[in-house]
Amino acid sequence: SNKRGVFDSPSQLDFLTIMAVRLALGFASLISQGQAAEICGPKEPLIPGVMGGKMYPKIILGQDIDWPPYAYMGTPPESDFEVEGIGKDIAMGLETVCNISMTVVEMRWSECWGDGMIGNGLKAGVAHGCMTYTHTHGARNRFMEFSKPILKDNKPGGLIVRLNNGVPEVNGLSDLNGKKVVDVVGWAPTADTLALAENKCTKERFTGFEMVQPSTTTDNANNDALTALLAGEADAMWVYADQAKNYQCAEGATDSWCTLWSGWGTTFAYIQTGLFGHAKAGTTLALSKKGSGLAKIWDPCIDKFLETKAYYDACVKHSFTESCFPNEHFPGGATEETPIWEKATDTLTSTCADGYCPCPVV
Repeated sequence: SNKRGVFDSPSQLDFLTIMAVRLALGFASLISQGQAAEICGPKEPLIPGVMGGKMYPKIILGQDIDWPPYAYMGTPPESDFEVEGIGKDIAMGLETVCNISMTVVEMRWSECWGDGMIGNGLKAGVAHGCMTYTHTHGARNRFMEFSKPILKDNKPGGLIVRLNNGVPEVNGLSDLNGKKVVDVVGWAPTADTLALAENKCTKERFTGFEMVQPSTTTDNANNDALTALLAGEADAMWVYADQAKNYQCAEGATDSWCTLWSGWGTTFAYIQTGLFGHAKAGTTLALSKKGSGLAKIWDPCIDKFLETKAYYDACVKHSFTESCFPNEHFPGGATEETPIWEKATDTLTSTCADGYCPCPVV
């Protein structure tokens, strides 16, 4: 009987070995290392402690809960104390137009972007990105990359100052020379972009000012900056032109910012608004670590979702119809009035008691 095993002769074994080597070399010539990883590996950058997506990308985005209606904590019946906001609604909506898994978690804003640099959370890969950040000029672009915007460029900067008997201690004609301007650390408009803004009363850029930070810090950078301004640590505050409006609270509300910001129009007001020079684009779905390559995953999905009725519904829910990109589901014919915070100071007819001071009469 044949005792030599499966192969009848050495030549058969040699032939099969040669064929196996040829097949392996052929496969390697067709699929590069990168292509093989794309086919067989996770579909998104890996996050420690989180299993990657095997069939489609699995994306985790972070947001804080102190910036309604962009990012806040929901209460029943909206949700059982989950993170909410227009960013979260749009992020989850991407699942309806793409093969993608989206998860939104609570993170402090300081974990996303800090004092002119990437926050420790995103740097360590706690999440893939953080939501509802304005795509500004300056420092952010050296550390981060941005998704496409989900809202128009409707987030102008503004300058808040103290009021003394209803009169601004620094008026709209000031170029801020020799003044201290407190920064809302970690937020747009970022400290480095005030130099790009034009004074709407004089049509000249601000110059000769010193950017400072609040002496105390809490979990709310806007509160910190306003507290510093009111305490005399600075002469002005560089901040979103609609931030005071967003922090006005309904009767009975107990949010941490309610009491402090209730002085809008009495103890403080804007002397400059409608300052758009700080931004490259509007509010984005997310910013992520530079080089992450995440834009190629979520940007096509954003394009698709912005054309849906669900996008329109999210805009209506959060009162952002004037800021959203209109699609066929938006009512036609109606023209939204430009919000006061988007108007240049030299066009205002309001008073300091309204929270927005006009340019002084020369």
